[in-house]
Amino acid sequence: MMKKARVAFGGAIHDAFDVNGSIQLDDGRFVEEHEVVWLPPVEPRTAFALGLNYADHAKELSFNAPKEPLVFLKGPNTFVGHRAQTRRPADVTFMHYECELVVVMGRTARNVKEKDAYDYVAGYTVANDYAIRDYLENYYRPNLRVKNRDACTPIGPWLVDAKEVPDPMKLTLRTYVNGELTQEGTTSDMIFSIPRLIEYLSRFMTLNPGDMILTGTPKGSVDTAVGDEVVTEIEGIGRLVNTIVGDEHFSIRA
Repeated sequence: MMKKARVAFGGAIHDAFDVNGSIQLDDGRFVEEHEVVWLPPVEPRTAFALGLNYADHAKELSFNAPKEPLVFLKGPNTFVGHRAQTRRPADVTFMHYECELVVVMGRTARNVKEKDAYDYVAGYTVANDYAIRDYLENYYRPNLRVKNRDACTPIGPWLVDAKEVPDPMKLTLRTYVNGELTQEGTTSDMIFSIPRLIEYLSRFMTLNPGDMILTGTPKGSVDTAVGDEVVTEIEGIGRLVNTIVGDEHFSIRA
C-alpha cells in the first residue's frame, strides 16, 4: 500500500514512506517513528470541514439531518502532525475530539459530476478536529474560536493513495482515549458522500490539488482532559496520535 508522509529529520524536511511497517526517508535512510517530527502529510491549502455529516451524530445532538452540506473553512494554522500537542485552555469545560476521514484533491476540479468525482481524488488521511463546546454559538456555522484555533486539528500521519482505497465509503472509524475505545462508526453513515461533496463544492468554486475536505465525525465525541492521549484511526488509512496539554506549555502573557 502506498503511504506517504512529510517529516522533519536532521534539520531538513523529507517525504517519508511506509516500507513494510518501517519508515524510509526520500534519501533512502530508515528512521524510527520517535526520531522524526511529523508534519501534516499535505501542505495545508484550502480546507473544507463538514458539520453534522453523520446521521447518528446529528441525532446525538438532537438535530435533524441537514438537507444541504454544512461547510465551513479552516485556516492552515489549525493543522499539526502526528504525535503533536493540542492545547486545552484552562477556562473551558468541554473539549472533544472528532475523528474524520480527510479527502485530498489531486486535480483541479470545477463543475464535477458525482459519478466522476473519485477521478479527482489524490488520496486520504486522518484528522482529529477538536472542538470546544464552550465557544460554540451555532452548530450550523461554528465560529472561529471553535474550529480555527492554532494546532486544534492534528492530521496524518499518512496520505494513502486513492487507488489503494477501494471504497472510502465503507471504512471503520475509531477513537481511543488513554487506550479506551470511546468512539466507533463507519463512513457509510455519512449523510453526504464524498462524491456528492465534491460535486457540491465544485459547482460554485474551483477545487485545487492539495485542497482537503474533512468529512465529519460519527457519534461518540466525549470530553477530554489535559494529559489525555487521543488516538483517532481509520481502517486502512492510519492511526493518528495526539496529546492534550494545558496553558502551562505555552507562554501566556497578560
